Amino acid sequence: MDSQDQGLRELTDRVAQARSSGQPLEIRGAGSKRFYGEAPRGEVLDMTALSGISSYEPTELVVTARAGTPLAHLEAALEEKGQCLPFEPPRFAAGGTVGGMVAAGLAGPARASVGSVRDHVLGMTLLNGRGEMLSFGGQVAKNVAGYDISRLIVGSLGILGVVCEVSMKVLPVPAAAATLHFDCRQSEALEKLNAWRCKPLPINASVWHDDRLYVRTTASAAQVRATAAGAGGHATLMRAADKSAGVFSPLSEVLMRIHRNLKQAFDPQHIFNPGRLYAGL
Repeated sequence: MDSQDQGLRELTDRVAQARSSGQPLEIRGAGSKRFYGEAPRGEVLDMTALSGISSYEPTELVVTARAGTPLAHLEAALEEKGQCLPFEPPRFAAGGTVGGMVAAGLAGPARASVGSVRDHVLGMTLLNGRGEMLSFGGQVAKNVAGYDISRLIVGSLGILGVVCEVSMKVLPVPAAAATLHFDCRQSEALEKLNAWRCKPLPINASVWHDDRLYVRTTASAAQVRATAAGAGGHATLMRAADKSAGVFSPLSEVLMRIHRNLKQAFDPQHIFNPGRLYAGL
């Protein structure tokens, strides 16, 4: 029996003891969201030992992690593959866990555009008050027939059972992001946001504070260039560590042929700044 199986057995035994004695349990990971909701009570059921990423399939955009896994560890593993938890779970203190994230069901500023924690949960394993280990959902999208118990558990603050493991959808990190701000009253901010919602704009999050509206956009190079081209213009990447999308707007074959002919006429040996403007020039 490995350490995780042993941890599950200990949790099951602890729940059985609580049932026999009538002693309530406070399910706790790092306790970073302990302030949220009514005051917790009962003996602490520590979840931090039940930790680790059970499986991660970057090509399938699915990760499964145990409840005590620190969010920082999970997000670091996702970041290595250029992926993220798109709902941006908020941090109130160091050490927040996956189980606490699911139990609280809280999302960050991107919720309006990408959805909540509940929208990204695919399945989970739950230890109920009868001491039964139950599994709901799975590890692929559109896998639910009937009542979706997994999403019921999200945001229930542990009153229905102990979340032991959860499978979630993840998404690639946006290729680029920018935050814009506008000085305006609250009523003006609402008018702007309502108007922008009716347009195909890549708005990811927004907040109004102290007479200033902040809007975060995530637009890929292709989206920016398509929008610029639609307005009769072009877009140039000025600064970035990743220039894989190209710095300058792609040229048509006709224009590229003209460029190649000019290069051949002025620099037939291609000794001056090769590739600085476009590949092959």
